[in-house]
Amino acid sequence: MVKYKGKTALVTGASGGIGKAYAEELASKGSDIILVARSDEKLNALADELSFKYKVDTYVIPLDLSEANSVHELGERIEKFGLNVDILINNAGFGTHGRFETISIDREQEMIRLNISTLVGLTHQFLPHMQQQRDGIIVNLASVASFQPLAYMATYAATKAFVLSFSEALYAENRRLGVRILALCPGTTKTSFFDVMGTTDMPGGIRGTPESVVKTGFKGIAKNKSYIVDGANNYWVAQVSRFITRKGMALITERVTRPSK
Repeated sequence: MVKYKGKTALVTGASGGIGKAYAEELASKGSDIILVARSDEKLNALADELSFKYKVDTYVIPLDLSEANSVHELGERIEKFGLNVDILINNAGFGTHGRFETISIDREQEMIRLNISTLVGLTHQFLPHMQQQRDGIIVNLASVASFQPLAYMATYAATKAFVLSFSEALYAENRRLGVRILALCPGTTKTSFFDVMGTTDMPGGIRGTPESVVKTGFKGIAKNKSYIVDGANNYWVAQVSRFITRKGMALITERVTRPSK
């Protein structure tokens, strides 16, 4: 059985959506929570709510994790609290949508830093303590987009393919060391993700909820999976690439995700 009570969990992108839902569920299970996102006001409101409702300790670190030195700064601030991270939820990330050449290269590079570099950096920072304790959990937010090239979201899908591959490899490395590592793969989910991306025009609509994604994540950890897909329909979408050539998948996604304008 996986134990959460008395553990310290770090949740990135915790001010809303999946991150907020993860923080609440972990707090309900008795974990102390370190909340990280850019919004100081939202984090403090959530911290007060969780402390009052679940009688756990909460810590707020407002920080832009897309900045180059943010991982080091976060590590230092957690050390000043005198804490060790037992559970890491690498949730922070965003996407872009449109023809690649029309998207600001600065925005694409920012996404690569946040979706890949920060995730790798935080995993590298906190994994050794978990290995020493022979107990720990790392959940990396991947996506159904991890399983195939995705036209008009080319860089985003590539970052999530990295997250899936990275997580599965670390799962194999750590399977006998007491550390559970999971790539959690949601489909379209009702969060601010699509507002940030600048579109809500997604194939099949936006159906998932943060709560369903988090429930799936806990199920994946309980079963000690290397990855898990949220939702039956999304699972079958993820499996299609096993039966179609990569070129074929790219051409299919181009038709499906082509911008309407």
